[in-house]
Amino acid sequence: MFARLEPDQTDEIELTVDGRAVTARAGDTVAAVLLAAGISELRASAVSGRPRGPYCMMGVCFECLVTVDGLPDRQACMVTAAHGMEVRTTTGTAHDS
Repeated sequence: MFARLEPDQTDEIELTVDGRAVTARAGDTVAAVLLAAGISELRASAVSGRPRGPYCMMGVCFECLVTVDGLPDRQACMVTAAHGMEVRTTTGTAHDS
């Protein structure tokens, strides 16, 4: 389980994940926001259908691919969350969603 080490002392922002409003801390990456909200399965493997989610948190593994504001195949760990952002998790390839 993902948990913050320090209490929230920054400005809050709100974004939408699969149609659900999620409150986040300004400056967090999309992957950190999703994990803090209890969302760890961001996509399913196009080959096996097994769930995938953030793994390395530094842009190396490509396991955290999501659609951000209509742009598919974005690495959630490399995108800074912004107020009003719309995030969609992916099933199979981004073009199948």
